[in-house]
Amino acid sequence: MSALANNYNRRKLSFKKGRGCFLYSKSGKKYLDFIQGIAVNSLGHANPKLVKAINNQSKKVWHVSNAFTIPEGEKLAKKLTKKTFADKIIFQNSGAEATEAAMKIARRYFYSIGKPNKNRIICIKNSFHGRTIAAINASGSKKMTEGFGPKVNGFDHFDFGDHKKLKKLITKKTAAIMVETILGEGGIKVIPNWCLRDLRKLCNQKNILLILDEVQCGIGRTGKFFAFEYANVKPDIVPIAKGIGGGFPIGAVLMTKKVAKGMVPGTHGSTFAGNPLAMSVGNAVLDEIFKKNFLNNVNKISNYFITELNKIKKQFPKLIKEIRGAGLLIGIQLIKDQNKFIQKLMDNNLLTIRAAENVVRILPPLNVKKNEIDMALKIIKKVCKKF
Repeated sequence: MSALANNYNRRKLSFKKGRGCFLYSKSGKKYLDFIQGIAVNSLGHANPKLVKAINNQSKKVWHVSNAFTIPEGEKLAKKLTKKTFADKIIFQNSGAEATEAAMKIARRYFYSIGKPNKNRIICIKNSFHGRTIAAINASGSKKMTEGFGPKVNGFDHFDFGDHKKLKKLITKKTAAIMVETILGEGGIKVIPNWCLRDLRKLCNQKNILLILDEVQCGIGRTGKFFAFEYANVKPDIVPIAKGIGGGFPIGAVLMTKKVAKGMVPGTHGSTFAGNPLAMSVGNAVLDEIFKKNFLNNVNKISNYFITELNKIKKQFPKLIKEIRGAGLLIGIQLIKDQNKFIQKLMDNNLLTIRAAENVVRILPPLNVKKNEIDMALKIIKKVCKKF
């Protein structure tokens, strides 16, 4: 019997090694991994350049307190600010920490300009911002908050696409609107570009902040560094994680100079955040993603993948309802049972994972090759024929 608590619904499958797109089980089976830690392994398993970065830094220094300057963190922060909207960065260890920090930053900004009562945050109902006590309340999911005591006050919710309700929720106490640019756990639901632009205009009109959660959909996942770049909008705060570490725990909050003014010494901190080992890995990841043509290749391969998936959808209209997503954050919404479909894919050596609304979530590494996409398509089509 396992000594681990039963808070995960783990499959009885474990792996001895991973290389690129593939995982190898203890029994010797080779799996095409199109989960990649849920969009975490942005460059695949055991990427040689990340392994080299970890090895090199591990021989120098792993951890020092944030009471001291950490050059590796300064370097990573400069790379992020140079390539994005952000002026300032706070490093974290995970996506949940990053969204928590984003909420603190928004509230602290208004406190710092003499508006402490401007502290409520509006979110999409049944979204996902992490599993800390505040994050589950921000998500507005009854399933996620059930059994965890009194609700954390300060959040208001609207249904996806209900713009009238959103506008009604805004009061003098509203500090920010926080949404995932693409709802990941919520079913791979893409917020349209026009809607993101309207959110930006609304926030400007009402003097509130726009927080775009790109923990899952950011770091090149959609073919641009951030998904919101397609809408040509500039948020105030963006929490990130997952892909920036390529498998190593890293989170961060990106923000404008304006909102960063409220974050003075003592307002936020983390023992492990920004440690030299994590920062060295993050630098190595960005060196790859920021290479010429890397994101163009993500666009090219993802367009091919989605086009071919839509062809399969047309062949099986009684099984597949919709192909969703952007870039390499893809969802196959099924008419029939997603769990059985995911199991059948796994039986055929393709690993995928569920999302809400009966969606099969597909998250290959960003450097996936065409022949690996073709392998996945062949398995998906085979399962569709026999399902």
